[in-house]
Amino acid sequence: MQRDSTDSTRDEAQPVEAHMAHVTVTINGRQYRMACEDGEEDHLSHLAAGLNERVEQLRGSFGEIGDNRLVVMAALMVADELSEATQRIGRLEEEMAGLRDARVAAAGRTQSTQAAVAAALNAAAERIERVTKGLNQSLTEGVGIG
Repeated sequence: MQRDSTDSTRDEAQPVEAHMAHVTVTINGRQYRMACEDGEEDHLSHLAAGLNERVEQLRGSFGEIGDNRLVVMAALMVADELSEATQRIGRLEEEMAGLRDARVAAAGRTQSTQAAVAAALNAAAERIERVTKGLNQSLTEGVGIG
């Protein structure tokens, strides 16, 4: 059964195709047509160029040792860098958590210090008021009329 293009119903077994962009990249002298999300073409091209550069560097260092081996070695280099970056991110996240904890502790100490300073100032103000009252009383008692 053919469907009219205006038919709004869809056969559930038929997948909905999402529009994908395509990029042709060159790695190790071979071209590959790759699909990616729209807008990611430049990023994919950049990644492929980086991998191709690594393959070329390895070829320069080791000579012709086989295409597959060069690509595998380049992929392992990338995987090693990713592993190191992941470990570094983990260490930085731990350091950030420690700094957050230190900031919270410092904020608590600051609040405690401010409360202590406020209490000391209030106590000093009360003593000054008592002294002032005492001085005023002694002046009024000591003054004689007449």
